[in-house]
Amino acid sequence: MQRLLEAAYASNTRRAYRSDIDSFRRWGGHLPSDVSEIAAYIADQAEVLSPMTIRRHLAALSQLHKALGISPNPVKSPHIGAMLRGLSRLHGRPQRAVIPLLITDLRAILDIIPDTTIGSRDACLLALGFAGGLRRSELVGLDVSDVQIAASGICLHLKRSKTDQAGKGRTVGIPVGRTKYCPTRILTHWLSDARLQDGPLLRAVTKSGTVKPQRLSSEAVATVVKKWVAKIGLCPADYSGHSLRAGFVISAIQAGASEHSIRKQTGHASSATMERYIRIANVFEDNACNRLF
Repeated sequence: MQRLLEAAYASNTRRAYRSDIDSFRRWGGHLPSDVSEIAAYIADQAEVLSPMTIRRHLAALSQLHKALGISPNPVKSPHIGAMLRGLSRLHGRPQRAVIPLLITDLRAILDIIPDTTIGSRDACLLALGFAGGLRRSELVGLDVSDVQIAASGICLHLKRSKTDQAGKGRTVGIPVGRTKYCPTRILTHWLSDARLQDGPLLRAVTKSGTVKPQRLSSEAVATVVKKWVAKIGLCPADYSGHSLRAGFVISAIQAGASEHSIRKQTGHASSATMERYIRIANVFEDNACNRLF
């Protein structure tokens, strides 16, 4: 049954759904399921899992039942909805947000990255992930053939992303920079250093500097971010792969970029998603404390 999800979702989403459905089955759940069994799962797991994790598991179950054509979908039952609302009130905890990697942080990191093959790869990962406002899956999914370098900058062709499940693709432009932190210069250096002509753009590199054919995983993006934020004195536990994308959005807002231009870069589907970033970026603007201290 899980094969029905294969064609409908991006690889990272499929992997997450499989894991969540497996958790339900290990508990003793059946597929397809029913309202009473799903309600029992929520009640039993409420003391073990966070509300966010349970909701994620139910989202996977809902998609599977939808793929099976089961109507009404048991996960969409009003009874399940009421249980989830009660779960949030009794066991809810604020969602932990990662800290954005701001442009000042990125520059500090690029200043200390050594001119080694691993350093060149990490600099490329950080610069492209930030300047493109890319999701982790979009970043590691890039092939050399998806990158075009011109006098004006870089064009990245994203074949598929979270909001583009049909695989229509979109192009992200990164103009040539005026400083030593220019992503075009950093990308060109990595391509030359690794001698890449085709295949995955971001790859595993051994400690001795050998570039391997394997593509980096999405998890590796977080590993690289955590490694380098620690080097500049920040707490790695507070950062993740998403810190690059969030940091780009907030840094761009603070620099005066329009919401339209930021969404064009990041591919955010709606203004509502951007509201959280705008609030963070403008937290000190028109602040009442400015009149008091």
